[in-house]
Amino acid sequence: MSCNPAIGGLAKGQMVREVDALGGLMGIAIDNTGIQFRMLNRSKGPAVWGPRAQADKARYAREVQRLLATCPNLRILPGEVAEIAVEGTEARRHEGTKGVQRITGVALADGTRIDCRAIVVTTGTFLRGLMHTGQSKTEGGRIGEPAAKGLSACLARLGLELGRLKTGTPPRLHRDSIDYSAFTEQPGDLDPAPFSYLNEYRAWRPPLTQVSCWLSSTNPAVHQVIRANLHRAPMYSGQIQSTGPRYCPSIEDKVVRFADKTAHQLFLEPEGLDTVEIYCNGIPTSLPADVQDRMVRLIPGLERAQVLQWGYAVEYDMVWPTQIDSTLQTKRIAGLFLAGQINGTSGYEEAAGQGIVAGINAARYARDGHADFVLRRDQAYIGVLIDDLVTKPPTEPYRMFTSRAEHRLHLRSDNADERLTPVGRQLGLVDDERWAGFQHRQAALRAAMDLLGNAGVEQLRRPQVDWPALARAVPIAAEIDPAIGRLLEIRVKYEGYIARQQRQIQRLMQLENLLIPPSLDYSRVVGLRNEARQKLSRFSPRSLGQALRISGITPADITVLAIHLDSRR
Repeated sequence: MSCNPAIGGLAKGQMVREVDALGGLMGIAIDNTGIQFRMLNRSKGPAVWGPRAQADKARYAREVQRLLATCPNLRILPGEVAEIAVEGTEARRHEGTKGVQRITGVALADGTRIDCRAIVVTTGTFLRGLMHTGQSKTEGGRIGEPAAKGLSACLARLGLELGRLKTGTPPRLHRDSIDYSAFTEQPGDLDPAPFSYLNEYRAWRPPLTQVSCWLSSTNPAVHQVIRANLHRAPMYSGQIQSTGPRYCPSIEDKVVRFADKTAHQLFLEPEGLDTVEIYCNGIPTSLPADVQDRMVRLIPGLERAQVLQWGYAVEYDMVWPTQIDSTLQTKRIAGLFLAGQINGTSGYEEAAGQGIVAGINAARYARDGHADFVLRRDQAYIGVLIDDLVTKPPTEPYRMFTSRAEHRLHLRSDNADERLTPVGRQLGLVDDERWAGFQHRQAALRAAMDLLGNAGVEQLRRPQVDWPALARAVPIAAEIDPAIGRLLEIRVKYEGYIARQQRQIQRLMQLENLLIPPSLDYSRVVGLRNEARQKLSRFSPRSLGQALRISGITPADITVLAIHLDSRR
């Protein structure tokens, strides 16, 4: 965990549940190492609820390694990849062909050669990573770990167009140097919900001691110190040229962009049970250390705070995602897959969602020579994320929000297993234990709905369901498991809205099912505008639906393209 010691949040929590429903490890790891669990946005509808957990950062890392060690046929080799080897000649770009250049292996910095048919590159912030604190610059992907210098040049030689992005992290404080009485305590949920469906299918409680986080805010005095030192901030002095995340800006960015605000929220988050580090969520910064010291001490409760690590910004190379398709395979080189921040995203959850899709497709390509697993926008937030990357290239680190998903009422955190566990089972990723738990819960839901009957269903439609009253009116309600009861309430209460969204999805599926051959020469499509030809050649959309989502493509262009495809058939 390079940055925030937490998993999930709004829209991000849904993606963790989706990774878990497909058989991934992230949900299991955070359930076993979480030290605070909260369901965010409870005051709103279930479409935007977001599970979040504070992690014990050191235990989380160890737990992931433990889980990986249980995977058969997996060998982990430490080392730095310096070169990616390919064979064949470059394909013509406008054809969108993947059959000419192919992966043959990698060479490590120590000279070791590893032969392979498929590679997933997940470089995080390490590609030519450069960390900034004031005028101080240090090469590295994160504190204490060196940058990967050679791989960027290799990717460029392979014909990939690189960009450069920036992200930031806040200072860390010693937990015993803080006066918590000046902060508002934020405990976790009394009845916490797990991330992994394996734990939801059975009785579960967090195995670790649960802790509180603490809420406060900056103030005008802090903002004045920041304004007085903007000329020393790398983002404003010209030292950093790359783009940072607009939706997770540095504190200096917040003070400039929101000049009318006198305060910005600050959360103190423990990084673990056995560590003294406290993460200052809300004030990421690359200001010089002396400025950070002054602004921290101007926050009530932090007057005597001991800073253990100064905040810093990190710049890193990425690959513009117009060069990948919806399987996350590069269009130029067969067998080369990219996932995570290298595609212009930010966040552990966005990286995990891409990672499982890239991993599935790399395995399928290595085995069968075909990478064809794609998640649609109506199937998963992961599908929304990848579709956005390949049709709307990010100009800043991409972060997932519920507002990005037009089908968010369908893509809830409670039903990711219904949406994706059958898909994972078909792929061979869902084991017998998970499949049995899924089938048991689906059967329990159907049985509970039948037992409640019309009277119970009408009670569930009320704005606030009084379960004891419902149990008196419909005695069988008392026997329904509380978790099943919550799911029933959501399904019944939003039944009409969900049905309407399903009809919308069915209409849109007509365009999604009309696939475009990857070898289509758009210059031969009669009646297509020049701008449309250029953009369609550049993006190589998978379907007419995806083509319509490309900026600058009009419904008229899609009509022309549909007629052309129909005449070909």
